[in-house]
Amino acid sequence: MRYFILATLFTVSACSGVASPPSTSPTNYDPEAATGFTQKTGVHAHKYMVSAATPAAAQAGADILARGGSAADAAVAVQAMLTLTEPQSSGIGGGGFILYWDAAKQQLYTIDARETAPQAATADLFLDEVGNPPASFMNAVTGGRSVGTPGALRGLELVQQRWGRLPWSMLFESTIAKAEEGFVVSPRLQQLLEIEMSPGLLQLSPAKEYFYPNGIPLQAGTVKKNPELAQTLKAIAQGGADAFYHGELAEAIAQSVQQSALNPGRLQASDLAQYQAIIREPVCIEYRVYNICGMPPPSSGGLTILQMLGILEHFPMAELEINSAQAIHYFTQASRLAFADRNRYIGDPAFTDVPVTEMLDKAYLASRAALITDQDMGTATPGKFVAYAYADDQALELPSTTHFSIVDSTGNILAMTSSIEMGFGSAVMVGGFLLNNQLTDFSLVPEVDGVPVANRVEPGKRPRSSMAPVIVFNEQGEPIHALGSPGGARIINYVAQTLIGLLDWELDMQAAIDLPHVTNLNGATALEQGTTIEDLADALKQRGHTVNIQDLNSGLHGISLLPDGKLFGGADPRREGHVVGDQNH
Repeated sequence: MRYFILATLFTVSACSGVASPPSTSPTNYDPEAATGFTQKTGVHAHKYMVSAATPAAAQAGADILARGGSAADAAVAVQAMLTLTEPQSSGIGGGGFILYWDAAKQQLYTIDARETAPQAATADLFLDEVGNPPASFMNAVTGGRSVGTPGALRGLELVQQRWGRLPWSMLFESTIAKAEEGFVVSPRLQQLLEIEMSPGLLQLSPAKEYFYPNGIPLQAGTVKKNPELAQTLKAIAQGGADAFYHGELAEAIAQSVQQSALNPGRLQASDLAQYQAIIREPVCIEYRVYNICGMPPPSSGGLTILQMLGILEHFPMAELEINSAQAIHYFTQASRLAFADRNRYIGDPAFTDVPVTEMLDKAYLASRAALITDQDMGTATPGKFVAYAYADDQALELPSTTHFSIVDSTGNILAMTSSIEMGFGSAVMVGGFLLNNQLTDFSLVPEVDGVPVANRVEPGKRPRSSMAPVIVFNEQGEPIHALGSPGGARIINYVAQTLIGLLDWELDMQAAIDLPHVTNLNGATALEQGTTIEDLADALKQRGHTVNIQDLNSGLHGISLLPDGKLFGGADPRREGHVVGDQNH
């Protein structure tokens, strides 16, 4: 039976001509389906470690570290291998955010490698001829119209040039070899293809032929070659990222978008040639005795998580039973308040004045915490900041995403969350890899009742994202945890809950990742199906919550730096992640 995760329709207000969200908000949809639960055991190591979404990717990164490479070097190898072995979630056709801790300088950097809108993109990109948004999600996300300028390679190049130790060309060797020899198709990849999660794959060549040879989904356990990707990576290995952003490959990417059989897009080769990754200042907040840092806008993940924690600091989370009804109630209410601000105020800071300082102000967060009672507050309203007048966002926001964490032998740390948006991206494939559909992370409508949306489409703009790589520091300013997750807008709750597990409930990384999930994106409270947290449904309903029991498909990957100098890594049992350190290398 076909299972279209996103097959739901917008309704259009007759009086305003502005899209009204479906009965379930677009932010409540999930980018990838759940494909089972496999118990994982945390891994110890002495010197270095990689936690990533496929065993091949974790191994590729660990091999680079074993050869004397830095965390920056290993990240290039990991992302290259994920392009091959986890094509539904990320790749060089997408973008991402990177946190990098320079151990020698004791300094944290954040790198924005988010996609940008083409210069030819305008505010009406997703509107029809009479100004209405697309009739269905699939009309927006599939094909060329939704493709943004990929940023992942430029971001990785920036990091590797600054902090790498090994030759760039060496970092692609393992993926090139595996693309030529073939990789073993995973059960998760087969299942996502079987449910036809991305109908566009069956309509667009060459993706159709690659993922459905002879009309049959790739089968788990079989060996799949990707010679086109091998050739692409050889060119990049020899010519650097310029081989992607200029010349034949850039032209091929632009043509595949413009000539897409579904929803031709506006990306041009000049958009790739102009793309630059950006080093930004991290956003940080003191939470109890810790300092927690993440990505600034256009990521909403870091800022929204920090707001949640700043609100939860006013409640005795450490004294509450792990995942108790009281703890979960406070968590969901803090999330409601933070998401209300997020949906109103966050966008690309080059185009939008984002009130970052005001949103993290301790007095402001205390005032927001005071709004929380023992009953569910219902839909939270955003705080009011003088001189910031925006309408609420209406974005699809369905990032199909990956996260990996790396610690090298000299204490450098890299946490990268990378995405191609929806599962299998736009379904437009070129050079052996899929292109993103990140432009649907913009609001589908540029304004509401004449008030502009902060996250509206504009030429060269970076869409708001939920990606949230995080690094935690102790009282002495030493890094102690690095983590992140895929999962669309739910990333924010997945990472925040894991942080509560680590810092308040003093769980180890694997146990914190394993916690049964709860999310609330300023709507219904979702409890993870098939876990003990389902038992809280009645107690939460008595507090006024609307409760949904459903799969909550995170992909958390984290590493802890222990007081004795050792490392401990965890991988999410909900996906196929793996941890490799020098002890099990």
